[in-house]
Amino acid sequence: MEDQTQYEQASPAVRERVQGSFDGQGLMAHLGARLTHVGPGRVHIVLPVRPEVTQQHGYVHAGATGAIADSAGGYAALTLFDEGSDVLGVEYKINLLAPAVGDHLEAIGTVLKSGRTLTVCRLEVYGIQGDGERKLVASGQQTLIRVEGSTR
Repeated sequence: MEDQTQYEQASPAVRERVQGSFDGQGLMAHLGARLTHVGPGRVHIVLPVRPEVTQQHGYVHAGATGAIADSAGGYAALTLFDEGSDVLGVEYKINLLAPAVGDHLEAIGTVLKSGRTLTVCRLEVYGIQGDGERKLVASGQQTLIRVEGSTR
C-alpha cells in the first residue's frame, strides 16, 4: 500500500466527524470498505477484493469501484466544510481504465476546487497487489453540494 505518512492528516475533530459519517453508511459497511486516510481535501478508502464484490469475470464490479470512488470524493469535500455543513453528491463520471483486480482497491478523492456551494473532486481508484504494485483502474470527476445541517 502507498506510504500515506507523506500526506497531511486532518485535525482529530475532522477525522472523527468523517469517520462517524462513514460508519453510518450501510453500503460501505456491506462492501467491507474502510477509511485509511483523512486529510484536508484528501481521503483514501480501501476495499478488500473478495468474491462478494466481483462481477462474472472475477473483476471487482464497476458498481463497487464507483461506490468507493464516490465516497472518497464526498468525504474529501467534507474535510474542508465547517462542522455545521454536510455534503451530497450532485454528479460523478468515472472512466474504467483497466479490469479492477488486486488484493484490494484503493480509492482516493482529492478536492480540486471547494466553493461556497459546489465542490469538485478528482477520483482515482487503484488495484493493489500484495507486493505493493499499484495500477490505476478508474479515474473520474465529481461535483458535490454543500448542505447546511445534517441530512440525516
